[in-house]
Amino acid sequence: QISLLIGFISVNNSSWTDYSAYSFFQIVTMCDLVMILFFYIMHIFRVYRKLTCVSWPLAEFLHYLIGTILLLIGSIVAAAKSYNITGLVAGATFGFLATILCVISMWSSYKVSCITQSTSK
Repeated sequence: QISLLIGFISVNNSSWTDYSAYSFFQIVTMCDLVMILFFYIMHIFRVYRKLTCVSWPLAEFLHYLIGTILLLIGSIVAAAKSYNITGLVAGATFGFLATILCVISMWSSYKVSCITQSTSK
């Protein structure tokens, strides 16, 4: 979350040369931040116990998968259109770091929810 937030702030405070590339990057980072916050709130208040009709491990896995793919695309576009402006390069770098961290989080989420459940049966 922190790398996404730093990437968003870096891009937001820089002078843009291509509005479409960085608007996409900002939208993707904000959507990822909101969805991560949503899943944390669901976990903190244990709402997942009351809503048993939703497969929460699958929902979390799909969130990370879609968010990671969009974040990777946004970071590639942001890096290609940065024109050596330091804030934009920093935003793209933190976008790539957040992509790697999302892949690790997706793998750990899959490992905890799916592999643990299949071995306990």
